[in-house]
Amino acid sequence: MSTDIDDEETVRQIVERLQKKFPDVPRDEIERVAQTEFDALAGRPVRDYLTILTERAAKKQLKKATPR
Repeated sequence: MSTDIDDEETVRQIVERLQKKFPDVPRDEIERVAQTEFDALAGRPVRDYLTILTERAAKKQLKKATPR
């Protein structure tokens, strides 16, 4: 079973959710991190879980980069 995913829309939705969780992080940084994580996972056979895996990986990176 193949799932058609609009990659740009997927990344956009992830960025929107992460921006709410990390309001102090500039949007361009969130976009960069989300796109990097998406690209790292996109070529793997996890396509059905690409959105959630990308968001989790990006959130992890943003948490590490956000001073507390």
